[in-house]
Amino acid sequence: MLQQWFKDAKLGISLHWGIYAVLGIPESWSFHNGQISYEDYIKQCEKFTASNYDPKHWAEVFRKAGAKYVVLTSKHHDGVALWDTQYSDLNVVKRTPAGKDLIGPYCETMRNEGLKVGLYFSHLDWSNQDYVAYTEATAEVRQTPEYQAMWDHFLQFHRGQLQELTSRYGTIDMFTFDGDWDHPAEVWKMKELRDMLHKANPNIVLNSRMRGYGDFETPEQGMPVIPYEDQYWEFWFTTNDSWGIQYQDQNYKTLKQIIWMFCDCIGLGGNVLWNVAPYEDGTLDPKQEELLLSFGEWITPVQEAVYGTTAGLPFGHYAYPSTLSKDKQTLYLFYPDIPQEAIPVKGIYNKIRRIEVLKSGKELSSKVIGGAPWLHVPGVLWIDLKPEDTDPNMTVIKIELDGPLQLYRGAGQAISVN
Repeated sequence: MLQQWFKDAKLGISLHWGIYAVLGIPESWSFHNGQISYEDYIKQCEKFTASNYDPKHWAEVFRKAGAKYVVLTSKHHDGVALWDTQYSDLNVVKRTPAGKDLIGPYCETMRNEGLKVGLYFSHLDWSNQDYVAYTEATAEVRQTPEYQAMWDHFLQFHRGQLQELTSRYGTIDMFTFDGDWDHPAEVWKMKELRDMLHKANPNIVLNSRMRGYGDFETPEQGMPVIPYEDQYWEFWFTTNDSWGIQYQDQNYKTLKQIIWMFCDCIGLGGNVLWNVAPYEDGTLDPKQEELLLSFGEWITPVQEAVYGTTAGLPFGHYAYPSTLSKDKQTLYLFYPDIPQEAIPVKGIYNKIRRIEVLKSGKELSSKVIGGAPWLHVPGVLWIDLKPEDTDPNMTVIKIELDGPLQLYRGAGQAISVN
């Protein structure tokens, strides 16, 4: 069962950090797709220092940004672990100048700073020859005893590393998995994996990369247009076009774009996982850090419209995103523009107790136009928002209702009784 804290949190931060930050090339995919040889890719281990790694600074920035949980890549598809795993010497303790466990300080610091602790973990491992050989073999060959033994050996490695992560570092609140696509659930033994992780922490949250055994869907980069009907979800996006740090990528999203994306997602009832990319020494990209802090300045005075809310008005009622308080008696409208006239909202049966600009508390006037109340067809609520009362990034309007939200969902009708 998906934990309520996750639904209430709305905003998480992910970090793609590994040896790929040395050259600033795509994480794992650069050698998989032939951009660089495997040998030259792994050679980045020699210059991965983590010399300025300061998880406390990370936590301070993420808290100020309004995040409630954080996810760090413990191991990407390249197989390079950020902790001293006993199952492989391909880790930052044994193979890099960093020479230390990077997962432990991260978990302890995030937890101490009041942030839920998440770890990214790639199921597949392109440095593990058992995995590679089994995956590249034909379906018929995979059924032979030799290849079955190979896969069993890989699963022992896979489970062993996850047991290290769940037993060494205190409570892990969530796993963001990846790399499940090569094999079906029964080959991965995903049900058994879920049981193993729940035994370590009955309240753990698991993303969808578990072949049907996860807790929520994870669309990435391409925003949902309609919400998932029967599954909670989290939209995962990058600050520019890259997951890990890539020095040539200056295509950063603007603050207003990120705020709009965030509001649109929570208005549809989902979470947002915002990816940032540290340099190889562990410092954050200054541009990404600036965006995080600026986002936090926007969200702080309007946080009641964010945390603990649910999806707002369905399509057709209002032109932009909205959220609803848990008791359904307060509606929050997100408005990204400068108004030319009053703002319309359709189909609200309720009487309005008060409307205000959430950030300033300024009360707004409104009126209802049209409708046929005697036939239970409400008119349109028009809210008077002045340009001088708007926020340049996103204005939040708070509407207090006389009871739980009641909506008209009809198509209108001829008025036969006046």
